[in-house]
Amino acid sequence: MAGSGLQILAAYPKLGPRGQPFAWYPFQDVTPPAWARLGGWLAGARHWHFAFAWLLVLNGAVYGFYLLLSGEWRRRVFLPRRDARNALQTLAFYLRLRHEPPAQGLYNGLQRLAYSGALLLGLLAVLSGLVLYKPVQLRGLTALFGGYDTARAVHLGVLSLFVLFTLGHVLLVALHPRALVEMVTGGEKPRA
Repeated sequence: MAGSGLQILAAYPKLGPRGQPFAWYPFQDVTPPAWARLGGWLAGARHWHFAFAWLLVLNGAVYGFYLLLSGEWRRRVFLPRRDARNALQTLAFYLRLRHEPPAQGLYNGLQRLAYSGALLLGLLAVLSGLVLYKPVQLRGLTALFGGYDTARAVHLGVLSLFVLFTLGHVLLVALHPRALVEMVTGGEKPRA
C-alpha cells in the first residue's frame, strides 16, 4: 500500500489547501523515488491501492470482531489506568534508566500501548483514506478531518508513523534477536 500511495502522491507532490503549501511540510514538490513507488502511473497506482485497501479493511473488520467476541481485547488493548505506570517503567528499563524490569503478564504496558497505537493508526488510515476516496459523499467525515487537504496530510502522516513503527520493531529485533522466536511462537517453546 505504501508503494502505490507514494505513486499517487507523485502525481501531485504538493501538500496544502488548493495548491498553497502547508508551512510545516518540508517536501513540497519532492517526488518520491521511483524504487519506492508501485503502479507505474496514477490510474495503475489507484487500482493497486484500492485493492490493498479493501483487503486491509476486510482483515481489520474480521480481526476487530475476533477481539470483541473472544474478549482478547482485555489482554492486548492499552488502558491508561491499568497500563500507564507499567509502560513508563518498561520504557525506563529499556532506556537503561531502571535496573529491574517491572512486573508484567503476557504483555507489558508498553507492548499494549504500541499494539493499541497500531490499531488506532490503522483506523485513522482507513478513515482518512475514505475521505480521499469520496470527499463529497462523506462530507461529514471530510469536515471532521478539516477538509480534503488535511485528510491527505493525515493519510501521509499515518504512513510515516507506520514506517517509524516498523523500523522500531526491526531495530528491537536486531538488538534482541532471541526475542524473535518468542514473537513468532507467542513465548511457547517449540516442541522437539
